[in-house]
Amino acid sequence: MKYVDAHCHVQFSAYDEDRAQVLASMEEAGVGGIVVGVDAATSVAAVQLVAGHGSLWASVGLHPNSAHEFEGIEVYRKLAEDPKVVAIGECGLDNYRPEDPAATKAAQRDVFEAHIQLAVETGKPLIVHARPSKGTMDAYEDALDLLGSYKREHGDRLRGDMHFFVGDISMARGFIDLDFTLSYTAVLTFAREYDEVVRFAPLSHLLSETDSPYVAPAPNRGKRNDPRATVPIVEAIAAIRGEDPEAVRVHILQNAAKLFKLPADFA
Repeated sequence: MKYVDAHCHVQFSAYDEDRAQVLASMEEAGVGGIVVGVDAATSVAAVQLVAGHGSLWASVGLHPNSAHEFEGIEVYRKLAEDPKVVAIGECGLDNYRPEDPAATKAAQRDVFEAHIQLAVETGKPLIVHARPSKGTMDAYEDALDLLGSYKREHGDRLRGDMHFFVGDISMARGFIDLDFTLSYTAVLTFAREYDEVVRFAPLSHLLSETDSPYVAPAPNRGKRNDPRATVPIVEAIAAIRGEDPEAVRVHILQNAAKLFKLPADFA
């Protein structure tokens, strides 16, 4: 394997008509992936999908925008017993479009804490969704405060990745200090506002992800994305940092293997 897509949703219905072909093309391109659940149903689907594929693993959890649907952590605890489940999430905080900010924040925080506790219990890393309200870093600030308190209590038992990171250098520094990785998407192929943070972050704390079926790279914007787009994302990270693309590819691959504790012979 040459690449790991740290966050994809190939179990979603967007792939129902050609999933087998997409997975075959990923294998041909040397792209593995973490198939991420956003609720109980898609978490179950992720676990079922990865069972038959040596270069796919699963993450299980409830997206913060669905916090009102939370019926307890037990379903995710049970799924996390599967050896191919390598992470907990996607979970976190989303302040972008809350209908009732106070109630939504309280519910999301409770659900996020339940996921953090499960991650500590299982020793699996978190995949964290944090989306701030417009013009702020509020969701990152709140996530950093909460994760920091658990990190101080549990140390290396708490690890994770900041999915689709769009924070500034201050926020990046905070999560890196917690030894969390920052994951970047194909936004890097058509937007420049994240370049400064990509250059700032240690290469040891960067991951590549597609968030597919969303966020296709240039020149395919607006089309369905898939994990093969990890390739241009890694190339974009290398170009932004002014570093050798092959060295960056290898380093990011190793970062994914370390975070998700992938098998020693996966590459």
